[in-house]
Amino acid sequence: MPTNKQKILEFIKAHHIAVVATTDTEKPEAAVVEYGETDELELIIDTFISSRKSKNILHNPNVALVIGWDNNITLQYEGEATELKGSELEKSKEIYFKKNPRAKEWDGREGIVYFKIIPKWIRYSDLNKHPWEVFEINL
Repeated sequence: MPTNKQKILEFIKAHHIAVVATTDTEKPEAAVVEYGETDELELIIDTFISSRKSKNILHNPNVALVIGWDNNITLQYEGEATELKGSELEKSKEIYFKKNPRAKEWDGREGIVYFKIIPKWIRYSDLNKHPWEVFEINL
């Protein structure tokens, strides 16, 4: 039987998009993003430095995401985003492009940036089971 962390990782691996929520000092913003993942449940996303989400993350690195919403199973995820640079950037891009190969066409475009999101709290909910299977992990 898989552990809760394994179940979460399998769910993250089975999906390709998430909704990420960020905020500046005045208003929230949500956007659909593709992502890659590490075995430590970290998420890798890309965006343009001029985007609202990028500006928000650089101002306030706390983000929330939702992955999945089909089949009554969802994952809520809260974490801290950091801009990737140097060797960590190159390693993370390999992870990201392995899952999202078509995103490689944007790599190298002026203004593209990559962020790693380190999880702090995750909630898994499967409402198909009776009773519902809901659990949280704090990291």
